[in-house]
Amino acid sequence: MAKYLVIVESPAKVKTVKKYLGANYEVAASMGHVRDLPKSRLGIDVEHDFEPKYITIRGKGELLASLRKAAKKADKVYLATDPDREGEAISWHLSIALNLDENKMRRITFNEITKSAVKASIKQARDIDMNLVDEQQARRCLDRMVGYEISPLLWKKIKRGLSAGRVQSVALRIIGDREDEINAFIPKEYWTLEADLKIPGEKKPLVAKFHGKGSEKMAVETKEQLDEILKGLENETFTVSEVKKGERSKKAPLPFTTSTLQQEASKVLNFSTQKTMRLAQQLYEGVEVKGKGTIALISYLRTDSTRISEEADAAARSFIQEQYGTKYTASGDTTENKNSKAQDAHEAIRPTDVTNTPVMVKESLPRDLFRLYQLIWKRFVASRMQPAVYETISARINAGEYLFTAASSRLAFDGFMSVYTDPDEEKKEKNAAVRSLEAGTKLALEKMDPQQHFTQPPAHYTEASLVKTLEELGIGRPSTYAPTITTIINRRYVAKENKNLYMTELGEVVNNMMKEAFPSIVDVNFTATMEALLDRVGDGSVPWKTVVENFWPDLYEAVTEAEKNLEEVKVEDEVTDVICENCGRNMVVKYGPHGKFLACPGFPDCKNTKPYLEKIGVPCPKCGKEVILRKTKKGRKYYGCENNPECDFMSWQKPSAKKCPQCGGYMLEKGNKLVCADEQCGYVEAREKKDED
Repeated sequence: MAKYLVIVESPAKVKTVKKYLGANYEVAASMGHVRDLPKSRLGIDVEHDFEPKYITIRGKGELLASLRKAAKKADKVYLATDPDREGEAISWHLSIALNLDENKMRRITFNEITKSAVKASIKQARDIDMNLVDEQQARRCLDRMVGYEISPLLWKKIKRGLSAGRVQSVALRIIGDREDEINAFIPKEYWTLEADLKIPGEKKPLVAKFHGKGSEKMAVETKEQLDEILKGLENETFTVSEVKKGERSKKAPLPFTTSTLQQEASKVLNFSTQKTMRLAQQLYEGVEVKGKGTIALISYLRTDSTRISEEADAAARSFIQEQYGTKYTASGDTTENKNSKAQDAHEAIRPTDVTNTPVMVKESLPRDLFRLYQLIWKRFVASRMQPAVYETISARINAGEYLFTAASSRLAFDGFMSVYTDPDEEKKEKNAAVRSLEAGTKLALEKMDPQQHFTQPPAHYTEASLVKTLEELGIGRPSTYAPTITTIINRRYVAKENKNLYMTELGEVVNNMMKEAFPSIVDVNFTATMEALLDRVGDGSVPWKTVVENFWPDLYEAVTEAEKNLEEVKVEDEVTDVICENCGRNMVVKYGPHGKFLACPGFPDCKNTKPYLEKIGVPCPKCGKEVILRKTKKGRKYYGCENNPECDFMSWQKPSAKKCPQCGGYMLEKGNKLVCADEQCGYVEAREKKDED
């Protein structure tokens, strides 16, 4: 009979851990959390020291009874839940729910599910870290307070089923602020000028870029400036004044953290953050590999550290030396972690065994699981390799008072790039003709190539860039990025189209309400400061209830104030001039998950509904009929002709009824400006006050 009981979180780990520990150990799974705050009420006693009222999660009674029975028989119980604060809290809840004797209960953690790591964890068994438990309790209570106090206001104001969250509402605000920037952006004209120059004895021309006047860099902003430069270059001789040769190195990337894995998997594999985490969880818990049985392929997936254990580092360097040679093996420390906010408790995400190459496991893994493992393996191996080295050459070419430059680089030593390359990395050398230049060489002008450009607005957020921004701002932690993004998409606050995230009309309504009624909750700096404070709870320097009791009064006051104000500004259904064809009543505007729609006020007797066509009082620039506000299937707003599909006019920006005085085209509203829709025209004027109103 087994002497020891080991409790892990996931049933997927049971088989793997049992295999490593042997017959004296029984391994069981808690199936995640076993206790939580009740769903039906706040569950925090705000009048009595903010004590949480935990209850057993529905459906876990039978499982807990089975675990209690096994725990009574065991000489020792090892709590082996995940190695993070959430896992620490689950172990603490298990100790209470199972009535475990302190003398026979121990906490163990392993960063990877390998034989050596699991066996070592038994030898390093410890007490439950109550600082980590308290940090999790503080986060849980703050999240519950925000969600349970603010969400009902959203139900009253907009519709049931909406939610607010401590991290999710800030993420929504960040997306909203970016959309405001994009909508208010006014393109500015600029020009580039390239000269195709003939080198004596060479077939291919050299492409040189205009740099400026003398040695100073000069921006060409207008056609008039360009014409002046072109005039000044007439009959001038192009002479090479200087040629410089050099070398630059490209550092190997650091191994993956949760954030960088999500970003790279989105960029390279087109995975959502949620999909990346789901697949990484499978690789961590263990997969069936031919000839090896069930083995875990990667280390723990929730981390913001780039640190690597000495053993893993040594194994990687040895592998690289054997497979690629000494010149490819990194020398010195490559574990630098530039993220000052990083919690260094865990290692970076890496293969559990570097000799399990992608080629060896390919036949055993489904396609997407293999692609993610290959990405992790290559990144880790590359992080232990030498930098790539480029030979560079640049030339300065004078033409009268003006200066042109030409440059080229080629890969001299591939280093880590023999394993891991950026898909955007230039592989082939461009402008190789620079290599044949010498100072004093005279070049013949073949042609000038002026190009007009316009500055571009900031890019819409993608899942990857939003994760990067949240991490840089110190908002949320590795475990929160994927669920936060999933929530705002599932709530239809945000629509995802071609990787980009767009605010929906529903998202705008929720975001505007949050900014008006709860400015501190959606304030980036406030949320980042709170995250830092919660980290201090985790290291034992701040009591967790102090954080919660300081947060509650301001939240309660804001909710009370918002309830009064929101009741005062609550808008009745807007009555339209559209007649219900079923009963003859005037239809009204209602809000649904996709935004506005028309409904008969006679509901439930009359259930007639129609799409809401919001006219903006602007004639279609193509056919003269009305322009209306429309939405894509995913909820993103745009402006189109009511005569669609016969007329295909559409614009992401709101068109104006005013014609462009310069070209006669239509104008777009951008902040407090009117801008010609034709970028080539570039006409801009201030909007009249009545337009803005």
